[in-house]
Amino acid sequence: MQSDTSNPSVWMATADVPDLAPLRKDERADVCIVGAGISGLSTAYLLLREGRDVVVIDDGTLTDGASARTTAHLSNAFDDRYYEVERLHGEAGARLVAESHTAAIDTIEAIVAEEGIDCDFERCDGYLVAAPGRSVEELHQELAACHRAGLGDVRLVERVPIGFYDFRPALCFPRQAQFHPLKYLAQLTEAIRRRGGRVYAHTRAVNIEGGERVHVETADGFVVAADALVVATNTPVNDRFAIHTKQAPYRTYVVGARVPPGAVPTLLLWDTLDAYHYVRVQRNVGGHDMLIVGGEDHKTGQADDFEKRYARLEAWTRERFPMVEGFDFHWSGQVMEPVDYLAFIGPNPGDEEDNIYVVTGDSGNGMTHGTIAGMLLTDLICGHRNPWTVLYDPARITVKAAAEFAKENLNVAARFAEYATPGEVKSTDDIAPGTGAVVRRGFRKIAAYRDESGMLHCRSAVCTHLRCIVHWNSDERTWDCPCHGSRFDKIDGRPLNGPAHEPLGPAES
Repeated sequence: MQSDTSNPSVWMATADVPDLAPLRKDERADVCIVGAGISGLSTAYLLLREGRDVVVIDDGTLTDGASARTTAHLSNAFDDRYYEVERLHGEAGARLVAESHTAAIDTIEAIVAEEGIDCDFERCDGYLVAAPGRSVEELHQELAACHRAGLGDVRLVERVPIGFYDFRPALCFPRQAQFHPLKYLAQLTEAIRRRGGRVYAHTRAVNIEGGERVHVETADGFVVAADALVVATNTPVNDRFAIHTKQAPYRTYVVGARVPPGAVPTLLLWDTLDAYHYVRVQRNVGGHDMLIVGGEDHKTGQADDFEKRYARLEAWTRERFPMVEGFDFHWSGQVMEPVDYLAFIGPNPGDEEDNIYVVTGDSGNGMTHGTIAGMLLTDLICGHRNPWTVLYDPARITVKAAAEFAKENLNVAARFAEYATPGEVKSTDDIAPGTGAVVRRGFRKIAAYRDESGMLHCRSAVCTHLRCIVHWNSDERTWDCPCHGSRFDKIDGRPLNGPAHEPLGPAES
């Protein structure tokens, strides 16, 4: 789905993407895919290689979705730790996690080679370092879990091999990788079209009817009929409850720091904080290298202090990378955090027919989770056995994650108390140009935005998913739902991120 582009990522600024037309006629396909990010396009490409006829539709363009706001680490170093995966899913489950993420990196590398995709793909080592104040024992615990998961080449090193800062100690994960995600997706789209797939932009799915055959109706009144449907929209827009109680939306922040060419070696870096920092380098951006540093996460719609978060990221970066010359990029993205750490990939829970599939729950491994989705969904649709099916099943219930499930859903329930609270400002007169706030009008709450010219734009502040009250996001200048992460345009209230698929209602309804 579409996203606000007021803070473009380095990928948006440095990639040429194909100009895709909207759907202007009814279509028929073996498989319809809603969403043209890493998950949807990976699935489309691999299905085409299996001889399936595929149509992909997307509400926006390749630069609008979550895949354009990643930092594009390709890693089997699982961000929620293998010892935690082992606790919730067992040693066999942890081995499948390691196997699937390793296979995803290998698959991207193979596609790059086969299709001649120029996307700066590069193998490199990754390093998990102990954050200040955190026990080094965590690294030893993770090392043992990695080895049990089959990652026998992971090793403890005294320090990260750089000369300008003493990151020590660390776990070294060999043969990780990085790439330019939009260059990859743009050229993957062209490969899909060469193989006969049809990809349409600016085509919003407004109604999905299941059954033996699936019908997807678009906002312009056209219909895609297919034997199977894949909903790859970051978070599903085709159901209201099944998945959304089992994952939580988080905003994550990124800075792009200008550094001299070659000053920072090619590597991936993560620390062990809960809202951890993650680091990589992109070469040749305007004559410099771009050091990309992310972190400072918070639940979507539950904080609006982006200046402090970017400032903390900048300070953290300058302390450890003294060659930084300045910061050229600041952007944020949205990740979905499953309560049991693993993505949801497979048949949509609750549907009578098993021909509607979903992929969500990218967590901090979105690029590899999205590629895993392409591999697994292709096997499921084509009737091939896949050992990862049960692990990523969207219908799974992980009993050992009950405490986290309860915590996240109590957090959601608490948001409904906002119906009784005052507005964020007393009057729309208090809203400055270029800003927004929730205002109370009698029994209603109104999402009011004043544009740069001084004109006021008002919508209902009630999210059209499950009716939580939205909050103003002053960084991306959107209306964000603190319950399940729906995000809406500041002026007309159209949905930018699911699970909501209807716009905010009129202010006076």
